[in-house]
Amino acid sequence: MAATVSYLSASKSLVFSAAYAYESPQFRVVHLESDFEIRLYEEISWMSALVNGTSFENSTKQGFHRLYQYLQGANGNSTSFLMTKPVLTTIVPSNRDGSPPSSSYIVRYYLPAEYNDKSPPPPSAELNLQLDKWKSHCIAVRKFPGYAMDDNVEKEKDALVSSLGLQGMDQNQYYNYSIGQYNASRHATGRTNEVWMDVSGFAAGGCPV
Repeated sequence: MAATVSYLSASKSLVFSAAYAYESPQFRVVHLESDFEIRLYEEISWMSALVNGTSFENSTKQGFHRLYQYLQGANGNSTSFLMTKPVLTTIVPSNRDGSPPSSSYIVRYYLPAEYNDKSPPPPSAELNLQLDKWKSHCIAVRKFPGYAMDDNVEKEKDALVSSLGLQGMDQNQYYNYSIGQYNASRHATGRTNEVWMDVSGFAAGGCPV
């Protein structure tokens, strides 16, 4: 069943909708607090688009535009992919003070689990996409409602960093972070977004060092 994509106004992020159940990466919760949880994820394969920019929203739209072409068959086998979730945007600030003049954004599409054991079709060269394989590791996750936007994603990241600090974890190690978006653009209420931070070595639930 075909997916549909919505390009939103400048005030909202690009997300998409579909009339079928989404596939998502597999995990188990190994630690739970009132405002965040630690998840142990299995191996994950992503198709990724690197974007250099100054806006989370615009960079997510630009990166996903390239990924969507891949999903629609701009690849070596002309394979069409179903949508998965979340759409994950990793923010890599150019300065550690959190207020860089520009950042690198890596927009990721989760490849279905069948591609953990085999290679996906290569993307068309002009899309400039990369296959990104993650080993099993632990991720701290904070959920937040509404739309993920330029004016709230860093605040949500800071709230997660603060919570991790209260658990005795070194706040200085949390530099890069990701924003996962789960809902269709037309889904104006009951939305779910997540902040992800790598916490490999967390002393619970067998998190890899």
